Amino acid sequence: MSHKHKLSLVLIIAIVAVIAWLVPQRLQDGDGRGKRDGDGGRVVPVEVADIERGAIELRRVFTGSLDARAEFVVAPKIGGRIEEVGADLADTVSHGQLVARLDNAEYVQAVTQAEADLAVARANLGEARSQLVIAERELQRLDKLRERGVSSESQLDLARADQLAKQAHVEVTRAQVTRAQSALETARIRLGYTEVRADWTGGSDQRQVAERYLDEGETVAANAPLLRIVELDPLTAVFFVTERDYALLEPGQSAELGTDSFPGESFSGEIARIAPVFRTSTRQARVEVRVDNPLLRLKPGMFARISLVLERVTDTTIVPQQALVTRDGDSGVFVVSGDGATVEWRPVSVGIHQGERVQVSGTGLAGRVVVLGQQLLKDGSRIIVAAEAEAAAP
Repeated sequence: MSHKHKLSLVLIIAIVAVIAWLVPQRLQDGDGRGKRDGDGGRVVPVEVADIERGAIELRRVFTGSLDARAEFVVAPKIGGRIEEVGADLADTVSHGQLVARLDNAEYVQAVTQAEADLAVARANLGEARSQLVIAERELQRLDKLRERGVSSESQLDLARADQLAKQAHVEVTRAQVTRAQSALETARIRLGYTEVRADWTGGSDQRQVAERYLDEGETVAANAPLLRIVELDPLTAVFFVTERDYALLEPGQSAELGTDSFPGESFSGEIARIAPVFRTSTRQARVEVRVDNPLLRLKPGMFARISLVLERVTDTTIVPQQALVTRDGDSGVFVVSGDGATVEWRPVSVGIHQGERVQVSGTGLAGRVVVLGQQLLKDGSRIIVAAEAEAAAP
Protein backbone atom coordinates (compact mmCIF):
# COMPACT_ATOMS: atom_id res chain seq x y z
CA MET A 1 0.00 0.00 0.00
CA SER A 2 1.38 3.49 -0.91
CA HIS A 3 2.02 6.27 1.60
CA LYS A 4 -0.82 8.31 0.08
CA HIS A 5 -3.31 5.51 0.55
CA LYS A 6 -2.24 5.07 4.19
CA LEU A 7 -2.86 8.76 4.91
CA SER A 8 -6.34 8.54 3.32
CA LEU A 9 -7.24 5.51 5.47
CA VAL A 10 -6.10 7.26 8.68
CA LEU A 11 -8.16 10.35 7.77
CA ILE A 12 -11.29 8.28 7.18
CA ILE A 13 -10.87 6.49 10.53
CA ALA A 14 -10.47 9.84 12.30
CA ILE A 15 -13.64 11.25 10.71
CA VAL A 16 -15.66 8.16 11.71
CA ALA A 17 -14.39 8.44 15.31
CA VAL A 18 -15.39 12.11 15.52
CA ILE A 19 -18.88 11.37 14.17
CA ALA A 20 -19.28 8.47 16.62
CA TRP A 21 -18.45 10.85 19.50
CA LEU A 22 -20.58 13.77 18.32
CA VAL A 23 -23.82 11.89 17.55
CA PRO A 24 -24.54 10.74 21.16
CA GLN A 25 -23.67 14.20 22.40
CA ARG A 26 -26.13 15.77 20.00
CA LEU A 27 -28.80 13.26 20.98
CA GLN A 28 -28.31 14.00 24.64
CA ASP A 29 -27.43 17.72 24.68
CA GLY A 30 -28.77 19.06 21.41
CA ASP A 31 -32.13 19.56 19.71
CA GLY A 32 -33.84 19.95 23.09
CA ARG A 33 -33.60 16.21 23.86
CA GLY A 34 -31.10 16.57 26.65
CA LYS A 35 -30.31 19.76 28.51
CA ARG A 36 -27.95 20.67 31.28
CA ASP A 37 -28.94 22.63 34.35
CA GLY A 38 -27.00 25.42 35.89
CA ASP A 39 -24.80 23.02 37.84
CA GLY A 40 -23.85 21.11 34.69
CA GLY A 41 -26.08 18.05 35.44
CA ARG A 42 -27.97 16.47 32.55
CA VAL A 43 -31.76 16.98 32.42
CA VAL A 44 -33.57 14.16 30.60
CA PRO A 45 -36.86 14.85 28.79
CA VAL A 46 -39.42 12.13 29.57
CA GLU A 47 -43.05 11.27 29.24
CA VAL A 48 -45.02 10.20 32.30
CA ALA A 49 -48.33 8.54 33.23
CA ASP A 50 -50.33 8.28 36.43
CA ILE A 51 -49.97 5.30 38.76
CA GLU A 52 -53.46 3.84 39.22
CA ARG A 53 -55.27 2.06 42.01
CA GLY A 54 -58.06 -0.19 40.86
CA ALA A 55 -59.13 -3.57 39.58
CA ILE A 56 -57.29 -5.71 37.08
CA GLU A 57 -57.98 -9.17 35.73
CA LEU A 58 -56.07 -11.94 34.03
CA ARG A 59 -58.04 -12.95 30.95
CA ARG A 60 -57.21 -15.78 28.58
CA VAL A 61 -58.80 -16.63 25.25
CA PHE A 62 -58.84 -20.33 24.26
CA THR A 63 -59.84 -21.82 20.95
CA GLY A 64 -62.11 -24.84 20.73
CA SER A 65 -65.26 -26.16 19.13
CA LEU A 66 -68.92 -26.65 19.95
CA ASP A 67 -70.27 -30.15 20.55
CA ALA A 68 -73.77 -31.43 21.12
CA ARG A 69 -74.36 -32.04 24.81
CA ALA A 70 -76.23 -35.25 24.01
CA GLU A 71 -76.47 -37.39 20.90
CA PHE A 72 -78.74 -40.33 20.11
CA VAL A 73 -78.42 -42.69 17.14
CA VAL A 74 -81.74 -44.24 16.09
CA ALA A 75 -81.25 -47.85 14.99
CA PRO A 76 -83.81 -50.67 14.56
CA LYS A 77 -83.38 -53.76 16.74
CA ILE A 78 -84.31 -56.01 13.82
CA GLY A 79 -83.48 -56.01 10.16
CA GLY A 80 -85.93 -55.48 7.32
CA ARG A 81 -87.13 -53.28 4.49
CA ILE A 82 -87.88 -49.68 5.37
CA GLU A 83 -91.46 -48.73 4.52
CA GLU A 84 -91.45 -45.19 5.92
CA VAL A 85 -89.07 -42.67 7.50
CA GLY A 86 -90.98 -40.00 9.38
CA ALA A 87 -88.13 -37.55 10.07
CA ASP A 88 -85.62 -35.79 7.86
CA LEU A 89 -82.54 -33.60 8.24
CA ALA A 90 -83.04 -30.62 10.63
CA ASP A 91 -86.49 -31.82 11.73
CA THR A 92 -87.45 -31.45 15.38
CA VAL A 93 -88.13 -34.81 17.03
CA SER A 94 -89.99 -35.36 20.31
CA HIS A 95 -89.09 -38.00 22.85
CA GLY A 96 -90.80 -41.30 21.96
CA GLN A 97 -91.84 -40.12 18.50
CA LEU A 98 -92.31 -42.74 15.77
CA VAL A 99 -89.59 -42.00 13.20
CA ALA A 100 -89.60 -45.09 10.94
CA ARG A 101 -91.58 -48.22 10.05
CA LEU A 102 -90.27 -51.54 8.75
CA ASP A 103 -92.11 -54.20 6.76
CA ASN A 104 -94.02 -56.18 9.44
CA ALA A 105 -95.85 -58.89 7.49
CA GLU A 106 -93.61 -61.67 8.78
CA TYR A 107 -93.93 -60.49 12.37
CA VAL A 108 -97.73 -60.16 12.18
CA GLN A 109 -97.85 -63.78 11.01
CA ALA A 110 -95.61 -64.80 13.90
CA VAL A 111 -98.03 -63.16 16.36
CA THR A 112 -100.98 -64.99 14.79
CA GLN A 113 -99.14 -68.33 15.05
CA ALA A 114 -98.23 -67.65 18.68
CA GLU A 115 -101.84 -66.79 19.51
CA ALA A 116 -102.98 -70.10 17.96
CA ASP A 117 -100.37 -72.07 19.92
CA LEU A 118 -101.57 -70.39 23.11
CA ALA A 119 -105.18 -71.34 22.35
CA VAL A 120 -104.17 -74.99 21.83
CA ALA A 121 -102.19 -75.01 25.07
CA ARG A 122 -105.12 -73.58 27.00
CA ALA A 123 -107.46 -76.20 25.50
CA ASN A 124 -105.05 -78.98 26.51
CA LEU A 125 -104.96 -77.55 30.01
CA GLY A 126 -108.75 -77.59 30.20
CA GLU A 127 -108.84 -81.22 29.05
CA ALA A 128 -106.16 -82.21 31.56
CA ARG A 129 -108.09 -80.58 34.38
CA SER A 130 -111.25 -82.47 33.40
CA GLN A 131 -109.40 -85.78 33.38
CA LEU A 132 -107.97 -84.96 36.80
CA VAL A 133 -111.48 -84.35 38.17
CA ILE A 134 -112.67 -87.73 36.83
CA ALA A 135 -109.63 -89.50 38.29
CA GLU A 136 -110.22 -87.90 41.70
CA ARG A 137 -113.89 -88.96 41.68
CA GLU A 138 -112.94 -92.53 40.76
CA LEU A 139 -110.41 -92.59 43.60
CA GLN A 140 -113.07 -91.38 46.05
CA ARG A 141 -115.58 -94.04 44.85
CA LEU A 142 -113.11 -96.89 45.20
CA ASP A 143 -112.07 -95.64 48.61
CA LYS A 144 -115.67 -95.81 49.84
CA LEU A 145 -116.10 -99.28 48.34
CA ARG A 146 -112.92 -100.40 50.03
CA GLU A 147 -114.36 -99.31 53.36
CA ARG A 148 -117.32 -101.62 52.73
CA GLY A 149 -114.99 -104.38 51.60
CA VAL A 150 -116.31 -104.42 48.03
CA SER A 151 -113.15 -103.27 46.18
CA SER A 152 -109.67 -104.67 46.51
CA GLU A 153 -106.49 -102.89 47.60
CA SER A 154 -104.99 -103.27 44.14
CA GLN A 155 -107.93 -101.45 42.52
CA LEU A 156 -107.48 -98.58 44.99
CA ASP A 157 -103.75 -98.39 44.19
CA LEU A 158 -104.45 -98.23 40.48
CA ALA A 159 -106.93 -95.39 41.01
CA ARG A 160 -104.40 -93.47 43.10
CA ALA A 161 -101.72 -93.88 40.43
CA ASP A 162 -104.11 -92.64 37.73
CA GLN A 163 -105.05 -89.62 39.85
CA LEU A 164 -101.39 -88.71 40.33
CA ALA A 165 -100.72 -89.11 36.59
CA LYS A 166 -103.65 -86.84 35.72
CA GLN A 167 -102.39 -84.29 38.25
CA ALA A 168 -98.90 -84.32 36.68
CA HIS A 169 -100.48 -83.95 33.26
CA VAL A 170 -102.25 -80.79 34.46
CA GLU A 171 -98.95 -79.32 35.62
CA VAL A 172 -97.33 -80.13 32.27
CA THR A 173 -100.13 -78.51 30.27
CA ARG A 174 -100.08 -75.48 32.59
CA ALA A 175 -96.36 -75.07 31.81
CA GLN A 176 -97.15 -75.37 28.12
CA VAL A 177 -99.64 -72.52 28.47
CA THR A 178 -97.00 -70.36 30.17
CA ARG A 179 -94.53 -71.13 27.40
CA ALA A 180 -97.11 -70.28 24.73
CA GLN A 181 -97.88 -66.98 26.50
CA SER A 182 -94.19 -66.15 26.56
CA ALA A 183 -93.83 -66.97 22.87
CA LEU A 184 -96.81 -64.72 22.08
CA GLU A 185 -95.33 -61.87 24.09
CA THR A 186 -92.00 -62.32 22.27
CA ALA A 187 -93.74 -62.22 18.90
CA ARG A 188 -95.58 -59.05 19.89
CA ILE A 189 -92.35 -57.41 21.05
CA ARG A 190 -90.64 -58.26 17.78
CA LEU A 191 -93.65 -56.89 15.93
CA GLY A 192 -93.23 -53.69 17.95
CA TYR A 193 -89.63 -53.46 16.79
CA THR A 194 -90.91 -52.75 13.27
CA GLU A 195 -91.97 -49.34 14.62
CA VAL A 196 -88.75 -47.43 15.33
CA ARG A 197 -89.04 -44.71 17.96
CA ALA A 198 -86.70 -42.02 19.25
CA ASP A 199 -86.43 -43.19 22.84
CA TRP A 200 -83.50 -41.37 24.41
CA THR A 201 -82.85 -40.99 28.13
CA GLY A 202 -82.58 -37.66 29.98
CA GLY A 203 -82.10 -34.19 28.57
CA SER A 204 -84.75 -32.13 26.81
CA ASP A 205 -87.92 -33.59 25.33
CA GLN A 206 -87.13 -32.27 21.86
CA ARG A 207 -84.06 -32.67 19.71
CA GLN A 208 -83.06 -32.16 16.05
CA VAL A 209 -82.13 -34.60 13.32
CA ALA A 210 -78.46 -34.10 12.48
CA GLU A 211 -78.10 -36.88 9.88
CA ARG A 212 -80.32 -39.28 7.96
CA TYR A 213 -78.57 -42.39 6.70
CA LEU A 214 -81.25 -44.41 4.81
CA ASP A 215 -84.41 -43.84 2.77
CA GLU A 216 -87.69 -45.69 2.18
CA GLY A 217 -87.34 -48.95 0.27
CA GLU A 218 -83.82 -49.70 1.48
CA THR A 219 -83.02 -52.72 3.59
CA VAL A 220 -81.56 -52.03 6.98
CA ALA A 221 -79.67 -54.47 9.18
CA ALA A 222 -80.32 -54.88 12.88
CA ASN A 223 -78.68 -52.10 14.92
CA ALA A 224 -77.60 -50.22 11.77
CA PRO A 225 -77.80 -46.39 12.10
CA LEU A 226 -80.95 -44.84 10.68
CA LEU A 227 -80.96 -41.30 12.12
CA ARG A 228 -78.63 -39.24 14.30
CA ILE A 229 -80.48 -36.95 16.69
CA VAL A 230 -78.72 -34.26 18.74
CA GLU A 231 -79.64 -31.94 21.57
CA LEU A 232 -78.91 -28.29 20.70
CA ASP A 233 -79.77 -26.60 23.98
CA PRO A 234 -77.51 -26.45 25.83
CA LEU A 235 -74.32 -27.04 23.87
CA THR A 236 -70.85 -27.91 25.12
CA ALA A 237 -67.78 -25.88 24.17
CA VAL A 238 -64.64 -28.03 24.36
CA PHE A 239 -61.10 -26.70 24.61
CA PHE A 240 -57.77 -27.79 26.09
CA VAL A 241 -55.49 -26.05 28.58
CA THR A 242 -51.86 -26.43 29.59
CA GLU A 243 -50.55 -26.88 33.11
CA ARG A 244 -49.93 -23.12 33.44
CA ASP A 245 -53.64 -22.30 33.32
CA TYR A 246 -55.08 -25.56 34.68
CA ALA A 247 -54.80 -24.62 38.35
CA LEU A 248 -56.71 -21.37 37.74
CA LEU A 249 -59.84 -23.10 36.44
CA GLU A 250 -62.74 -24.48 38.46
CA PRO A 251 -66.27 -25.76 37.72
CA GLY A 252 -68.89 -23.02 37.72
CA GLN A 253 -66.47 -20.38 36.48
CA SER A 254 -68.10 -17.91 34.05
CA ALA A 255 -67.05 -17.82 30.41
CA GLU A 256 -67.79 -15.77 27.30
CA LEU A 257 -67.91 -17.40 23.89
CA GLY A 258 -67.55 -15.92 20.42
CA THR A 259 -67.89 -17.45 16.95
CA ASP A 260 -67.08 -16.49 13.39
CA SER A 261 -70.75 -16.97 12.46
CA PHE A 262 -71.83 -14.13 14.75
CA PRO A 263 -68.97 -11.60 14.81
CA GLY A 264 -69.21 -9.04 17.58
CA GLU A 265 -71.65 -11.14 19.62
CA SER A 266 -70.82 -13.03 22.77
CA PHE A 267 -72.63 -15.92 24.42
CA SER A 268 -72.45 -16.68 28.11
CA GLY A 269 -71.53 -20.02 29.64
CA GLU A 270 -69.83 -21.64 32.57
CA ILE A 271 -67.28 -24.38 33.07
CA ALA A 272 -69.12 -27.68 33.57
CA ARG A 273 -66.29 -30.23 33.70
CA ILE A 274 -62.51 -30.26 33.93
CA ALA A 275 -60.63 -33.45 33.08
CA PRO A 276 -58.69 -34.87 36.04
CA VAL A 277 -55.84 -36.05 33.77
CA PHE A 278 -53.63 -34.60 31.04
CA ARG A 279 -53.19 -36.19 27.64
CA THR A 280 -49.67 -37.56 27.45
CA SER A 281 -49.33 -36.68 23.76
CA THR A 282 -50.12 -32.96 24.18
CA ARG A 283 -49.74 -32.38 27.94
CA GLN A 284 -53.12 -30.68 27.91
CA ALA A 285 -56.36 -31.28 29.80
CA ARG A 286 -59.89 -31.21 28.40
CA VAL A 287 -62.29 -28.54 29.65
CA GLU A 288 -66.04 -28.45 28.89
CA VAL A 289 -68.12 -25.28 29.05
CA ARG A 290 -71.91 -25.39 29.15
CA VAL A 291 -73.40 -22.82 26.76
CA ASP A 292 -77.12 -22.03 26.83
CA ASN A 293 -78.59 -21.93 23.31
CA PRO A 294 -82.33 -21.18 23.67
CA LEU A 295 -82.67 -19.71 20.16
CA LEU A 296 -80.67 -22.61 18.63
CA ARG A 297 -78.38 -20.17 16.80
CA LEU A 298 -75.21 -22.00 17.76
CA LYS A 299 -74.57 -25.35 16.10
CA PRO A 300 -72.32 -28.32 16.93
CA GLY A 301 -69.06 -28.23 15.02
CA MET A 302 -68.70 -24.42 15.03
CA PHE A 303 -65.29 -22.97 15.82
CA ALA A 304 -65.37 -21.11 19.15
CA ARG A 305 -63.23 -18.69 21.12
CA ILE A 306 -63.71 -19.05 24.86
CA SER A 307 -62.72 -16.10 27.02
CA LEU A 308 -62.12 -16.75 30.72
CA VAL A 309 -61.14 -14.52 33.62
CA LEU A 310 -58.57 -16.66 35.39
CA GLU A 311 -57.73 -14.21 38.15
CA ARG A 312 -59.09 -10.87 39.36
CA VAL A 313 -57.74 -8.36 41.88
CA THR A 314 -60.13 -5.60 42.96
CA ASP A 315 -57.72 -3.11 44.59
CA THR A 316 -54.11 -3.02 43.48
CA THR A 317 -51.42 -0.79 42.00
CA ILE A 318 -51.40 -0.58 38.20
CA VAL A 319 -48.84 1.00 35.85
CA PRO A 320 -48.54 1.08 32.05
CA GLN A 321 -46.60 -1.77 30.47
CA GLN A 322 -44.16 0.81 29.02
CA ALA A 323 -43.12 1.89 32.50
CA LEU A 324 -41.42 -1.42 33.36
CA VAL A 325 -37.62 -1.38 33.17
CA THR A 326 -35.12 -4.14 33.90
CA ARG A 327 -31.91 -3.12 35.66
CA ASP A 328 -29.35 -5.69 36.80
CA GLY A 329 -31.92 -8.45 36.39
CA ASP A 330 -34.54 -6.69 38.56
CA SER A 331 -37.83 -5.22 37.35
CA GLY A 332 -38.72 -1.70 38.43
CA VAL A 333 -40.10 1.70 37.51
CA PHE A 334 -38.95 5.30 37.76
CA VAL A 335 -41.33 7.27 39.96
CA VAL A 336 -41.45 11.05 39.54
CA SER A 337 -40.63 12.84 42.80
CA GLY A 338 -42.99 15.28 44.42
CA ASP A 339 -41.36 18.35 42.89
CA GLY A 340 -41.46 16.80 39.42
CA ALA A 341 -37.77 17.49 38.85
CA THR A 342 -36.18 14.10 39.66
CA VAL A 343 -37.00 10.38 39.58
CA GLU A 344 -36.58 7.57 42.05
CA TRP A 345 -35.92 3.93 41.10
CA ARG A 346 -38.48 1.62 42.67
CA PRO A 347 -38.04 -2.18 42.37
CA VAL A 348 -41.39 -3.92 41.83
CA SER A 349 -42.89 -7.39 41.66
CA VAL A 350 -44.92 -7.87 38.51
CA GLY A 351 -48.35 -9.52 38.69
CA ILE A 352 -51.26 -9.65 36.25
CA HIS A 353 -50.90 -8.31 32.71
CA GLN A 354 -54.08 -6.94 31.10
CA GLY A 355 -53.44 -5.41 27.72
CA GLU A 356 -51.13 -2.40 28.26
CA ARG A 357 -51.73 -2.38 32.02
CA VAL A 358 -49.65 -4.30 34.57
CA GLN A 359 -50.17 -5.04 38.25
CA VAL A 360 -47.12 -4.19 40.38
CA SER A 361 -46.31 -4.27 44.06
CA GLY A 362 -43.58 -2.48 45.98
CA THR A 363 -42.89 0.53 48.16
CA GLY A 364 -43.26 4.20 47.24
CA LEU A 365 -45.55 3.55 44.29
CA ALA A 366 -47.67 6.71 44.05
CA GLY A 367 -48.00 9.70 41.80
CA ARG A 368 -46.55 9.45 38.32
CA VAL A 369 -44.23 7.02 36.58
CA VAL A 370 -41.93 7.47 33.57
CA VAL A 371 -43.15 5.67 30.44
CA LEU A 372 -40.71 7.07 27.84
CA GLY A 373 -37.05 8.00 28.26
CA GLN A 374 -36.17 5.48 30.99
CA GLN A 375 -33.09 4.26 29.12
CA LEU A 376 -31.29 7.51 30.03
CA LEU A 377 -32.32 7.51 33.69
CA LYS A 378 -30.91 6.30 36.95
CA ASP A 379 -31.97 6.79 40.54
CA GLY A 380 -31.99 10.55 41.29
CA SER A 381 -31.73 11.69 37.66
CA ARG A 382 -33.10 15.13 36.86
CA ILE A 383 -35.95 15.19 34.35
CA ILE A 384 -38.21 17.49 32.48
CA VAL A 385 -41.67 16.32 31.44
CA ALA A 386 -41.94 16.92 27.72
CA ALA A 387 -45.64 17.76 27.74
CA GLU A 388 -45.22 20.29 30.57
CA ALA A 389 -42.20 21.86 28.88
CA GLU A 390 -44.12 22.35 25.63
CA ALA A 391 -47.06 23.85 27.53
CA ALA A 392 -44.76 26.31 29.34
CA ALA A 393 -42.92 27.35 26.16
CA PRO A 394 -43.88 30.87 24.82
